[in-house]
Amino acid sequence: MAILLDGKKTANDLNEITRNRILKLKQRGIVPGLAVVIVGEDQASQRYVRNKHKLALKLGVNSIIKAVPATVTENQLLNLIAELNHDQTIQAILVQDPLPTRLNEQKIMQSISPEKDVDGFTTTNVGKLYLNHSGNYPVACTPKGIMTLLQQYNISLRGKKAVVIGRSAIVGKPMAALLVNAGASVSILHRYTNDITEYTQDADIVISATGVLRLLDSEAIKSGAVIVDVGQNLDENGHLVGDVDFETVRQKAAAITPVPGGVGPMTIATLMQQTVDLTEWGATNDE
Repeated sequence: MAILLDGKKTANDLNEITRNRILKLKQRGIVPGLAVVIVGEDQASQRYVRNKHKLALKLGVNSIIKAVPATVTENQLLNLIAELNHDQTIQAILVQDPLPTRLNEQKIMQSISPEKDVDGFTTTNVGKLYLNHSGNYPVACTPKGIMTLLQQYNISLRGKKAVVIGRSAIVGKPMAALLVNAGASVSILHRYTNDITEYTQDADIVISATGVLRLLDSEAIKSGAVIVDVGQNLDENGHLVGDVDFETVRQKAAAITPVPGGVGPMTIATLMQQTVDLTEWGATNDE
């Protein structure tokens, strides 16, 4: 039976560390500021933003939500981000996905100052990640949260065979880079991979981020593998589940993340962690 990688508990522990860091900053007269820009009325996006805002306030972050209508023009949105880039009370900026398809998402994301890019999506910060830069820079929150969770459970990555299913800029690609930087040998699988089991059955670590219900069953993994499920799907009964057939895979794996309660809480906790990181790095540079 697999060990459950409890993201909820690990996130709570991380949030407590973040709260204490914020208290120390406030003693110096510094309050971390997070601005979340949300475009339109997407219900899932609004729910995510509310959850982020609620936790930020609970931890002591100055959290503001910039809600703009779906009719916003690209220039208006770029001007809003420019204002936030120059706002000295804001250390972290996040633009919530998805954006209306008529907007150039890449252009908008790249307009965020790298020093305030809490999601780690700008080319500057992505480049530092891929080069394994030794300095301070933010990394995509979900992959970084996964790395924190694996570290919490003392799961070694050096010399291991790892598979990442999904090649998005938000999860798959930065996840692969972090694993490579940690000493793992990594394969990235995607929709054009002919047979994913050719890779997953030989992998020590499998990270699935596809949103495909029951993509992996027990036959798709080897005994003793570590399984990280980033997927979020609804099953036939309307219950939130991941990409992995949890009940069968947990019998064979060494460790596995549940859905919910695995990767999700780590993502938002990492967002708060990196908001404080950016604040501390900026304060050090100003001294």
